[in-house]
Amino acid sequence: MGANSRLTVATHALVWIGLYQRRGHEVATSEQIATSVNTNPVVIRRLLAHLRKAGLVDSRRGAGAGWTLARDLSVTTLLDVYDAVEPGPVFALHPATPDPECVVGHGIAPALTAVYDGIEVALHRELAETTLEDVLRDVLKAA
Repeated sequence: MGANSRLTVATHALVWIGLYQRRGHEVATSEQIATSVNTNPVVIRRLLAHLRKAGLVDSRRGAGAGWTLARDLSVTTLLDVYDAVEPGPVFALHPATPDPECVVGHGIAPALTAVYDGIEVALHRELAETTLEDVLRDVLKAA
């Protein structure tokens, strides 16, 4: 299993749009964003659709089509982005009910649920503490 990069790509896109707009541009195209991310514009459009549904970006059609931020980077957190692009929990239990007659099958769900719940709380807390403005600031420092 490979690591999931949706949060990273979505954050990259939002920070890129924010910087692009600060530099005087009105809208960003999915092709422009995809060039920065080094991916296919279709990947960007799919993620931006989730971000639009969450109220993080707006889109324009027709002449001058493209994407704009719906909220300032300073009020958008990594948790906002995560919630928009990551459906469901980080970890899940077995899709099928394990054998209840087996000692491990009987006890695995409650044992792991406690751990997984703690991970979710910690993850959400950490993501909520970082705004996209913080990310942009750190990006510009590294440049």
